[in-house]
Amino acid sequence: MTRAALLAIGLRILRALFTMLLCVTLVFVVLRTAGDPAEQLLPAETPPDVRETYRQRWGLDQPLPVQYLRYIANLAQGDLGTSFSSGQPVAAAVAETLPRTLMLGLTALLLATVLGLTLGIAAALRRGTAADRGLMAVAVLGYSMPVFFLGILLILLFALTLRVLPSSGSSSLRHLILPALTLALPLTGRVARFARTAMLEVLGRPFIRGARAKGVGNLGVILRHALPNATVPLLMFFGIEIGLTLSGAVVTETIFAWPGLGRMLVDSVSRRDLPVVQAVILLVTLVIVLSNLVVDILHSVIDPKVSMARALGGGT
Repeated sequence: MTRAALLAIGLRILRALFTMLLCVTLVFVVLRTAGDPAEQLLPAETPPDVRETYRQRWGLDQPLPVQYLRYIANLAQGDLGTSFSSGQPVAAAVAETLPRTLMLGLTALLLATVLGLTLGIAAALRRGTAADRGLMAVAVLGYSMPVFFLGILLILLFALTLRVLPSSGSSSLRHLILPALTLALPLTGRVARFARTAMLEVLGRPFIRGARAKGVGNLGVILRHALPNATVPLLMFFGIEIGLTLSGAVVTETIFAWPGLGRMLVDSVSRRDLPVVQAVILLVTLVIVLSNLVVDILHSVIDPKVSMARALGGGT
């Protein structure tokens, strides 16, 4: 790897760190200026002196800059704070719910990748035909449908009408099917359209025609020549979609009562449990930033023609 590429990667990392700091700062300020959590968490008849005691315990009696510096110092030591409502360390609450969100997100991502690539490649190989138009129409329908509406439709069909799948909970793998489908189907449509575009671009290149002229079969052209060369734009696409999939779990987990980070975030927002809200948003932002950073680095490694100027110009 050249010095220019290493410098570009180093600057990417600095930009990622700056993005995280900016997000942490904005979330902290917005949440602290949106109202007093003591008013939400404590009963209305709570005496003022008791209310002030809780504010002191939570550190809300300090000026905003002091609260911010204390939060950043604790965050640098891996301390996410303590939940206002439960008194439990936020890190423990996140560690308890994170595996369920990862299970849901990774299952949806795997389903969307397999189905989306299959549909996109099939449409690209039949460009301009009725099959191509039909597959893309299904893809557009998939990613145009709101997640909450799709989730309700799946519940009505499979849980209430057919009664073959549960509509809520997480006690078995059967409970994973509907939320995973709800999260995967819109992503499947986006993957299919992007994969079709990437494949069409690669299939039109001279080396593909050369491979066909040498007698390489259609399957060999796709697997050995077209698909590997379409990997770079697909990587960039997935770098964005991984974060969006995790953030989309907020709605999905709420609809299906799936006990993950998304549902915990919604509950914490309603209770104004600021440390929990900050931790979940920080984690989602971290996933988005890291996924984009990893993809940028892989892009520079896989495609040596990516210039330093291009690396500096892209978003993190």
